[in-house]
Amino acid sequence: MSAKKQSKDAATNPRGIPYAPFVDKVEDYVSSRAEVDGTMKSFQEMISKYQFMEVNTQRRGAGLQDKIPDIQKTLDTVQFLKTRKPDSDPIETTFELNDTLYAKAHIPPTDEVYLWLGANVMLAYPIPEAETLLEGKLAAAKQNLANCEEDLDFLREQITTLEVATARVYNWDVTQKRKEKAEQDDDGGDEKKILPNG
Repeated sequence: MSAKKQSKDAATNPRGIPYAPFVDKVEDYVSSRAEVDGTMKSFQEMISKYQFMEVNTQRRGAGLQDKIPDIQKTLDTVQFLKTRKPDSDPIETTFELNDTLYAKAHIPPTDEVYLWLGANVMLAYPIPEAETLLEGKLAAAKQNLANCEEDLDFLREQITTLEVATARVYNWDVTQKRKEKAEQDDDGGDEKKILPNG
């Protein structure tokens, strides 16, 4: 059974990342020493792919960890504005323009808010609609973060499985070399008897 044939039929996790092959019997993957290098190379390529996916998943997770507090803060602000009565006095607040630049503002009671959607796009939303939108985005971001963490655990497990598989194939190859050498020594006669030291 070749590694390529198995990879086509391989099961995947919920996000489509394939399971690494588990090598219980090396003979299922390698029938002769000539196939060892190809199998080892195939395992190393799979390890590299899993490591690449791991790095990308870590980046995506870090981005979500930065984004979730911002969404939560915006949602809290919208929910605060929702509680204000139409005849309330304007409130004075300081808001962030940039990382180090803040401005003061007087906010009268309002029934709409402006939300940044990204790519320099801002839209006005009625407060209930903005709240629903932000709750949906927050829930999706939290779910995506949970998926990233699950995928990272899965990827680490697959990398470990492949490292173990690589070690098993390597050890099998070393054992086969020793057997071949022992057979050659036996065929060579008793000319090369090894004497113990000491």
